[in-house]
Amino acid sequence: MRGLNPDQLQALIDVTDLGSFSAAARRLNLTQPAVSLQIRELERRIGVRLVERLGKRAFATAAGRELIEHARRMKADTDRVLAAMRRHKDGTVGRVHIGTGVTALTYLLPGVLRSLRKSHPGIELVITTGTTQGVAERMLANRIDLGFVTLPVDAKAFSIMAVRDDRLLALLPVTKTRVPASIDAAELSKYPLILEYERSNHSRIGRQWLRTAGFEARSIMEIDNMETIKQLVSAGLGASIVPESALGGRRTAENCVARPLSPPAHRKLAVIQRRDKPDEPALRAVREALLTLRERTKAKAR
Repeated sequence: MRGLNPDQLQALIDVTDLGSFSAAARRLNLTQPAVSLQIRELERRIGVRLVERLGKRAFATAAGRELIEHARRMKADTDRVLAAMRRHKDGTVGRVHIGTGVTALTYLLPGVLRSLRKSHPGIELVITTGTTQGVAERMLANRIDLGFVTLPVDAKAFSIMAVRDDRLLALLPVTKTRVPASIDAAELSKYPLILEYERSNHSRIGRQWLRTAGFEARSIMEIDNMETIKQLVSAGLGASIVPESALGGRRTAENCVARPLSPPAHRKLAVIQRRDKPDEPALRAVREALLTLRERTKAKAR
């Protein structure tokens, strides 16, 4: 049997509710012959009589009453489906998968994610951490929708929305000797180095900064957790190069001192999205929330 026509089912409901073809036609904004044709076609499709006339009133047959019960449930389900799709269209519900680094997730994103959860409670957020390269690869496989990463990435594959320049700092253990106002590569190389894994873009930038000055980064430890790095420096086990965003407020580790690098070095943070990714409302809402980090940075600069 072919699928049932929702308009014919609605005509059946209205005819039997109102007891009249003409009254149903007025409710449906149709002519009476058009409504009669819908009922005849529905009966022909099903193969049983659905409406009978007794006097001047139209009644549902036993088969008609059973069909109407199913039709009302079908209409309720359809209404719920359409309402759900409207929420997707409006961006009030959806599922968005974000890929980012552990450092950015720890120090930059919590406030944004909290605001997003409050303003769009129907959007399901999934967060995956990894290196920029790993996030980009998952995005190309369409397993991640948005990336919040350290540049560079392939500009041909991704739309790149710059968010901020995050200054890199030397993090040193507190000693009795006076620490210079800025740290060059020669000074930093006097310390054992505790760095992030080389596959992270932030770590590559720091290593390149040393290499440009003629020093090779020989780390005694490679760690993938910024808090652990800070604690190891605090324990006097070595020095590190860390993003300024990881040292804000109370997050600065005890028994450590941070100094700008000389010459300066930065990591550039950006929101990235596949260029061919359809711009769904929920995706747009999450992207705009991530981009508020750029607005906050500008406001702070002013």
